[in-house]
Amino acid sequence: MKYNLAIISFLGFLAVLLGAFGAHALKETLTPAQLNSFETAVRYQFYHVFVLLILNLYSGFSIPQKKWLSLLFYVGIVLFSGSIYTIQLTAVTAKQIWFVTPLGGVFLIAGWLLLSCCFLQNNAKTK
Repeated sequence: MKYNLAIISFLGFLAVLLGAFGAHALKETLTPAQLNSFETAVRYQFYHVFVLLILNLYSGFSIPQKKWLSLLFYVGIVLFSGSIYTIQLTAVTAKQIWFVTPLGGVFLIAGWLLLSCCFLQNNAKTK
């Protein structure tokens, strides 16, 4: 757990870096649709960095809950955003890794569902 905040901060750094790169360097090389896809990856990465930061600073979750939640969101970010970055920045095509982006989305959805369950579980314990 002691490295979680460092990992989260690094993911935030990468989101800013990639967002700036997309807004400036890729504006002339990607089509509007490709740039929109790239921006979606950056936006989703940012959303989940904020969630990770909040959940890891929130004292109402146990260490195991934080570990599972963090893992789901980390894997989701890497698979969802990472696959979009890969498609837009390399010769890898969407057809070659068609399953990775939706799989990342499943991990992000699972993270949100588990987050809801953790809140409900912890709320039931305090009653």
